[in-house]
Amino acid sequence: MTDPVKTPRLTSLSHGGGCGCKIAPGVLSDLLKGTKALPVPPELLVGIGSADDAAVYKISETQAIVATTDFFMPIVDDPEDFGRIAATNAISDVYAMGGRPLFALAVVGMPVNALPGETIGKILEGGAKAAAEAGIPVAGGHTIDSVEPIYGLVAIGLVDLAQMKQNDQAQEGDVLILGKPLGVGIYSAAFKKELLSDDQYAEMIATMTRLNTPGPDLAALSGVHAMTDVTGFGLAGHGLEMARGSGVQAQIDWARVPLLSSARDLADAGNITGASGRNWASYGAQVTLDGLSDLDRALVCDPQTSGGLLVSCAPEAVEEVLATFRQHGFDAAAPVGRMAAGQGIRFA
Repeated sequence: MTDPVKTPRLTSLSHGGGCGCKIAPGVLSDLLKGTKALPVPPELLVGIGSADDAAVYKISETQAIVATTDFFMPIVDDPEDFGRIAATNAISDVYAMGGRPLFALAVVGMPVNALPGETIGKILEGGAKAAAEAGIPVAGGHTIDSVEPIYGLVAIGLVDLAQMKQNDQAQEGDVLILGKPLGVGIYSAAFKKELLSDDQYAEMIATMTRLNTPGPDLAALSGVHAMTDVTGFGLAGHGLEMARGSGVQAQIDWARVPLLSSARDLADAGNITGASGRNWASYGAQVTLDGLSDLDRALVCDPQTSGGLLVSCAPEAVEEVLATFRQHGFDAAAPVGRMAAGQGIRFA
């Protein structure tokens, strides 16, 4: 009698995981150069002309459709957790624009000869559970037989045009508030080496499966000027996109940035993703690190999967923004810096 074939670890089937799979921002910019000049209809309010989180298409004088897609390879081995994480991450971009999700479509690529149908089914089930938590159905999708496992969603939402928030409308004097702690990339690197404890794994899953539901309520606040979510390009990359698009400098007080409880210790032990280095190579020339160590640099560039919202708001709106985060259970949300005259992003 032969032994049954063991199901491989999901992470062993992919060369990268989560938002760390993203093409480096510098390479992506080069790839998109030829498409930005193509004609677009006036109803397309937000497209690839800016580095925003989703496309926005006006359908009436008061409303617009928000459309986005996000998918990646496994960041964890539990199939249901993988599905929940990928779906939560995809839906986040709707929230980051101030929209409310309507429905989703699944994007599925699976090595059907390497993974049993039960495992693939649990991935889809995890994604459907995250969508249900957001109050939306997964209404369809598309599947292919792929060398590496890939899962994600096309997420469609609706936004009130008076409350739509882009990432390039920050103003000089604004306060920057981050909704979730950093360190997911560090944790995922440790997980792939089987160095993550049960408690650390639970902490990682909890942050990656927390939907960014404060988005629409934050967008309704008059003092909120710009919003994005921090994902594969790290805090430095997404903060830089916000600063560059808005024509200001982001100044980050590094000591105030929330981190997952073991992020610094795990990074110090060498658990740093390759994406962190690629991020720095792409945009490091526009980042100033005053007194930060190499370990700190790895953390500011750490790719976040299903990361937190980054909000740029007027100083008088800070308490209202923090209260909104806390109403949704985001107790780690904290002011981390401000927008000032200048260019780029500075950590001190």
